[in-house]
Amino acid sequence: MVNRQGLRAAGAVSVAAAMTGLLAGVLSGCSSAGGGSSSDAAAAAARAGAADTLAADPLTAVRNAADITGRTGSVQDTTTLQTASPTKRVTLHGTGVYNYSTRLGRMEVTVPPGGSTTGRLVEVVSPGIVYMQNSGAKVPAGKWVEVNVEQLADGNLVSSGATDPASAANALRGAQTAQLVDSSTVGGVLLKHYKGTLDLAKASSATGGGAGVGLALGARTFTVKQVPYEVWLDAHGRIHRVTENFTFSQVAGSAAAKDQVQVVSDSAFSGFGVPVSVSLPTSKDIYGAQSSK
Repeated sequence: MVNRQGLRAAGAVSVAAAMTGLLAGVLSGCSSAGGGSSSDAAAAAARAGAADTLAADPLTAVRNAADITGRTGSVQDTTTLQTASPTKRVTLHGTGVYNYSTRLGRMEVTVPPGGSTTGRLVEVVSPGIVYMQNSGAKVPAGKWVEVNVEQLADGNLVSSGATDPASAANALRGAQTAQLVDSSTVGGVLLKHYKGTLDLAKASSATGGGAGVGLALGARTFTVKQVPYEVWLDAHGRIHRVTENFTFSQVAGSAAAKDQVQVVSDSAFSGFGVPVSVSLPTSKDIYGAQSSK
């Protein structure tokens, strides 16, 4: 559970205290959800990033992936978040979209049974600010809770049940090692598979701005500083899939194995350049929000 002191685990991550108690007990479970389809999708995907080329050097290819993917304009995302503590395992699934032009993303997930709060979790992410809805929380229907990312110990990298597409990609800017594992054709697209470790603090510096804040917080919170990753890139260098493995302690300051929680975030990108629309909640629909602007 995320609170002002740090991350705590109950098989999944909660954002209760960070939301000033408004969503106490929200089980972390998420991923992205949003619309974006058109008959021109294939053409848009072909145009997006067509001028970019996958670098021959593995480390350069991985570090360039966030910029190249961002130049497509938008992505659709299917995510899975697996959380494992010594006493419980939870797998969360979701879908979503991200618009690189507006720097807004929308994610949606149905929280599975077993947490103190269940139901559909919807999240709109913007640089530095997250807006959340949960049908099982004690918040009026249709209302949103506004949270400053700095209130979340992990910078919202996993506390909402998923790693948003932009953050997952930006983390790769901090890649410290990269090894080409193999190549395979998936859905008619040749993908090269890389693996290595990344440093979130260096990713934050390379990303900068509000988007880098969450990475910096995660760098301080996670107990394994060299984060293992795997990524699959196409011939243009775009991310088709990225998996990142985070570890944190459910007991602040503890390095004991019994207190460690493993979180595996897996995101599959598609629909490069297909137009998507994401909007921020209006002020009248924000419930009990403490201003962060």
